[in-house]
Amino acid sequence: MAIATVNPATGETLKTFDALNAGEIEDHLVRADQAFQEHRRTSFARRRELLRKAAELLDADQDGIARTMTTEMGKPLAQARAEAAKCAKTMRWYADHAEELLADEQPDPADVSDSGAARAVVRYRPLGTVLAVMPWNFPLWQVVRFAAPALMAGNTGLLKHASNVPQTALYIEELFRRAGYPEGCFQTLLIGSGAVEDILRDPRIAAATLTGSEPAGRAVASVAGDEVKKTVLELGGSDPFIVLPSADLDKAVRVAVTARVQNNGQSCIAAKRFLVHDDIYEAFAGRFTDRMAALTVGDPMDEQTDVGPLVSEQGRSDLEELVDDAVHKGAAALCGGRRPPQHRTGWFYEPTVLSGITPGMRIHYEEAFGPVATLYRVADVDEAVRIANDTPFGLSSNAWTRDPDEQARLARDVQAGGVFFNGMTASHPGLPFGGAKRSGYGRELSGHGIREFCNMTTLWYGPED
Repeated sequence: MAIATVNPATGETLKTFDALNAGEIEDHLVRADQAFQEHRRTSFARRRELLRKAAELLDADQDGIARTMTTEMGKPLAQARAEAAKCAKTMRWYADHAEELLADEQPDPADVSDSGAARAVVRYRPLGTVLAVMPWNFPLWQVVRFAAPALMAGNTGLLKHASNVPQTALYIEELFRRAGYPEGCFQTLLIGSGAVEDILRDPRIAAATLTGSEPAGRAVASVAGDEVKKTVLELGGSDPFIVLPSADLDKAVRVAVTARVQNNGQSCIAAKRFLVHDDIYEAFAGRFTDRMAALTVGDPMDEQTDVGPLVSEQGRSDLEELVDDAVHKGAAALCGGRRPPQHRTGWFYEPTVLSGITPGMRIHYEEAFGPVATLYRVADVDEAVRIANDTPFGLSSNAWTRDPDEQARLARDVQAGGVFFNGMTASHPGLPFGGAKRSGYGRELSGHGIREFCNMTTLWYGPED
């Protein structure tokens, strides 16, 4: 893929960039390593000051960077502004909490006395330079949720962003520079995916984090494993949205629409498979389909737009193939299922609801990355759990029930990194985020996220100390 800004609403190439050559990549590695030697020694107070300054600058830049994101990947402008605001909030959260989250832990002397220690301390120390391979769908948020904790822990970062969001990627580097971070503390690498392996194998890279597709995750994890380097992976998702008879049906329908089409349906934690109990299936399906069909598809810069274009022509083609396969094999398109005829340019696709899904259809197992929802009729909570788990992914899930026994069953048996009851799946700086099965491993956000790229060091002091 060329490193370029291509407006998905028009298909127009607006700006192209040259990839870094080997010498330029080496310069970035040198600067990152040098910056780490300085940054790891800085106090939490200084790190807090820097990150809070970055948040302040981001708030001031909110509208401009939102327009850049919308231009590069097509998300509705209001959602892009919300993404920038969430990033600033997360920066402040880590600025305020990192010192406490990484405070020394002191085991009870009685628990370690038989080791001969007078006392022991567990300390969290930074690893070094972390390579981040990030996707286009949340081009600011995906980076900040790694960068904020990594920088507060004393690490430095190198960002290999998706090739279709280069201006957003360069903005992030400039943001941290303007905030006063030492030169080389956070850098963007304009490179293709073919350059990642050599960089990851470089001894100056301590660890890697990747958000993206399962094949990309496998590739990075394989190289990192060969080099014995820590990785955190957040890969695909095909999240279930379970609706049982005790649910507030009106609220469940409203949230279901937002949960499916947020970010034009291009979110790993978007609800994708809607598992609805027999008793309320017809009522849910009718209301849900009506609301999906009523969404406004159009220019993402227009404040009235609900759903913008898909990110690329290939992305739309991939989605069309899944829908066409399902319909050919007997699924019914209750709404949508085609390109909007009024949009002759750009990569738009109508919000779509499919019913009658069976395991023989590709969409039953593959992630639909776009505004396409699949409806399933389930007889009881047992069948809901079975279908929810009948996927290679396990990122998150939604469950709509006010029955405590059903909540306990779903909390115990749904195979996912999260179960959100009576509300939409979302990420928050204070809650750990990550998946199970082929959705990846490790956690981002919260105290768990900041400790992922720390060396947990045991300090043992003998009696004479």
